[in-house]
Amino acid sequence: MWYNRRFMTPAEENYLAAIFKISQHHGTPVGTTTLSEQLGTTPASVSDMLKKLSDKSLIHYEKYYGARLTDSGNTAATKLVRKHRLWETFLVKKLNFSWAEVHEIADQLEHIKSDLLVERLDTYLDFPRFDPHGDPIPDAAGKFTLRKQERLRDLNIGEGGVVVGVQDHGEDFLTRLDRVSIQMGTIIHVLDQYAYDKSVKVSTNDSAYATLSDEITRKIYVRKI
Repeated sequence: MWYNRRFMTPAEENYLAAIFKISQHHGTPVGTTTLSEQLGTTPASVSDMLKKLSDKSLIHYEKYYGARLTDSGNTAATKLVRKHRLWETFLVKKLNFSWAEVHEIADQLEHIKSDLLVERLDTYLDFPRFDPHGDPIPDAAGKFTLRKQERLRDLNIGEGGVVVGVQDHGEDFLTRLDRVSIQMGTIIHVLDQYAYDKSVKVSTNDSAYATLSDEITRKIYVRKI
């Protein structure tokens, strides 16, 4: 059964979601400095919020060590992520927003607390398993669909892959990818690698060419072909 979130504020929900997402990429515990950078707030404010979440048994928190979600906190965070990713999918598929436009809008919509609305949204979208950025959407039971993927930076010269996800959902990053013809489903082949700055030259769908920095290639996930 899903955790009852009615007593939680949007700010508390944002912290749970941030801890969840950071831990998915970097493991636990999640430090206050990392959270501060992710949420754009001060370490002192982060510490205060983590104490509140700990008092509500949503996280385990130790000063100078970091935070990790309790079972209840993980359930609440998973539900929030489900809402966010379903709303992103709706905005792209049904309202024709670009993948670069939807993250901040979904941040607002994810705080709607109607479970019935979310389940009807899921049904309306025909139960999507991945959102427009390639992130798995939890089902009604909180289960994720997993798949094999790797970072573009880990491919060797001559290898290729299909873009299945991105780590950075920011508008600047996604707009940059659009400008070099990289979107979900794009076929990328690595043509050359440069040891000096770890940038790579790639072809996209065998028709366009681009040189991508290491900062970009480590944030693109591909299914190797």
